[in-house]
Amino acid sequence: MSRRSAQELLGAEGPFAARVKGYKVRSGQLEVSRAVEELLARDGALLCEAGTGIGKTFAYLVPALLSGRKVIISTATKNLQEQIAYRDLPLVQKALGTNVRVAVMKGLGNYLCRRRYKEFVLSQEAMRPEHARTLGLIRSWERNTEVGDFTELSTLSEKAPLRAYITSSSETRVGSSCQYYEDCFVTDMKREAEAAQIVIVNHHLFFADLALRGPHPGRVLPDYDSVILDEAHQIEDTAALFFGVRVTRSQFTRAIKTAGQLFSRGAPLGGPLDKSAGSPTISSALDAVDAFFGDLEKGGPRGRRVLPPDIWQGQGGKGIKCLDQAIRDVGAAAHSRGLDTNDDLALREALEQTSRRMDGLCEALEKLCEKKKGRVLWIDSSEGSGSINNTSVNSTPVDLSFTLKERLFEAVPAVALLSATLATNGDKKGFSFVRSRLGLSDEDCVEELSVPSPFAYEKKCALYVPKDLPRPGTDAFLDQSAVRIAQLIDIIDGGAFILTTSLTAMQGLHARLKQQIGQRLLLLQGERPKDALLSAFRANGAAVLVATSSFWEGVDVPGQALRLVVLEKIPFAVPTDPVFQARSQALEDAGLSSFAHLALPGAALTLKQGFGRLIRREDDVGVVALLDERVHTKGYGKRLIRALPPAYRTTELGDLRRFVKSWPRS
Repeated sequence: MSRRSAQELLGAEGPFAARVKGYKVRSGQLEVSRAVEELLARDGALLCEAGTGIGKTFAYLVPALLSGRKVIISTATKNLQEQIAYRDLPLVQKALGTNVRVAVMKGLGNYLCRRRYKEFVLSQEAMRPEHARTLGLIRSWERNTEVGDFTELSTLSEKAPLRAYITSSSETRVGSSCQYYEDCFVTDMKREAEAAQIVIVNHHLFFADLALRGPHPGRVLPDYDSVILDEAHQIEDTAALFFGVRVTRSQFTRAIKTAGQLFSRGAPLGGPLDKSAGSPTISSALDAVDAFFGDLEKGGPRGRRVLPPDIWQGQGGKGIKCLDQAIRDVGAAAHSRGLDTNDDLALREALEQTSRRMDGLCEALEKLCEKKKGRVLWIDSSEGSGSINNTSVNSTPVDLSFTLKERLFEAVPAVALLSATLATNGDKKGFSFVRSRLGLSDEDCVEELSVPSPFAYEKKCALYVPKDLPRPGTDAFLDQSAVRIAQLIDIIDGGAFILTTSLTAMQGLHARLKQQIGQRLLLLQGERPKDALLSAFRANGAAVLVATSSFWEGVDVPGQALRLVVLEKIPFAVPTDPVFQARSQALEDAGLSSFAHLALPGAALTLKQGFGRLIRREDDVGVVALLDERVHTKGYGKRLIRALPPAYRTTELGDLRRFVKSWPRS
């Protein structure tokens, strides 16, 4: 008897309908499963926009499990990885009656390094009082954990300073010569992945691996012949991180301080490790880090800005040469001490690894100085806050289309890209923007599939686009918008996300809403960790959260806790952003309009993401408000509105009140 297709298995006569409580057959899900199954059978590429609510995860998991192929499934975040691996996949395997081997791979920084942990415990740094509680947590956990994934330690903050000293990393791994190699969490993780048919990763890890392949012999992931990229609208920006060069202040500081800990091994324990401790080599290197990044920070306003092409010819050149030499001195000292350490094999291995780590940092500085056409050199001095400073210097490729075509689409037999937002409008040319960014021409064999959401938006969702507010970017806009938002909150009775495109607008609206909404719970992005904010928002049921970019996508609040999403303005990219500027200039140089070919389609996709925060399941109802009058006065406004789901549209508060009253009451 022939094997049943994915469509049949997900259909009315299949095991999901029979065995999964509350399961509903969705025609869109069947379409996506058919497309993924055919791709895995014939190879090629698939671009699929799968609207919210069609069940795209099941739609690609079923054919992936049944394909017999080595499939990498990559998604945007670690949280989504875990949702797929520990919630969705077990449910699908149970329904299918399969027992396909599955593995989860995360970046090395998510895992405890036993060697570095033991070294840290013996160091002067471990004596700091600030580490006492954290070390107590880790001692108990380290004895019992089977996987060494810090996710298990929910009470340990991702920003805990101690983590930088005890996690694994590509710069600190010794390899098979390490005395802990056979008992290493990363070794176990990699072995599991080699043996598995399905490997769940995130985009950062996937593109870190892809950047190592090609002309280089290195790799992070096991070899595979198929990849499914979920939340695929993010991949260009993620890939740019790994096909470019990025150095940070904290990267250098951590590496030097780790070397200092090793240099001080055996010295009397006591005070904290700072510039005066360890050795003059360590002190000089830390000074060189401060001088290099400090000089670059002084060269302009804080934030993201382009560095001049001749930056390495003047004072910047002196700074990078001094830093390079200081790092080489630390590496040479580590190598020398390793040769002199005969009675402590673990210490010798750690010192040799430190020497190699310093070589890697010097190589990164070298690449930063390379004058390569098609790259933009820029600094971000906005990273971190308060006493935490993690300024980064970056050399980023402007156009990744050729690289992605060569390294991804031409190298991997089957590539599926899925997202709720890939197309920029509803016609056949809707995928032209994403195709151009990914290097896929009209001649390339690519299936395109756009499956709309099954939700009845026109009955359950309203899009309110007022005409009477001032243009965004003015104090008058913030003043009048706060009043209008308060009116909307009153109509909906709370449960609102206020999403802005800048920190200035976020803070301005938050301050004004304090005066407008009485005793209602008002939350602000940054005042608590993201998960804590969402927990408080859900628990209250009628709260208001003011937030910016990180809440425009990847946030899931189904049910009545979220009934209103206010979008402050059209989310055009910041025109002064260095990478956006460089991409725009490249298009203009090629005789193309950067607005039409980059800014506008990019804004359309982000706008769809913001809209998508509202209706997450079939019984959700709510209002999306876009407060930007340009959708009425500019020619592109109709195109942006047309790209959004077919909600009931109005410009009047009276109409909106009547629409809200028509909703079924629970």
